[in-house]
Amino acid sequence: MQITDVRVRKVSKEGKLKAVVSITMDDEFVVHDIKVIEGEKGLFIAMPSKKALDGEYRDIAHPINSETRERIQRLILERYEEALADEEFEAPEA
Repeated sequence: MQITDVRVRKVSKEGKLKAVVSITMDDEFVVHDIKVIEGEKGLFIAMPSKKALDGEYRDIAHPINSETRERIQRLILERYEEALADEEFEAPEA
């Protein structure tokens, strides 16, 4: 499985949620609403989830193993950092 596209939508409001991301795999399957979150130990991703009847949140789509999760997270966070760098580069001077 190859991740063939990553689309980052930065969140403008203050808070722990920094961006919402969509990834496309093999140009055939897309997963929307992956969140980039600022935690105590740095940035991490949260897979899309839904609130169950018992009040708990459960992932709708997620990697089966830790290696795949780490690969997806690494790529998403790289693209997020690139998006931040592009934004800073394009910012008009005061």
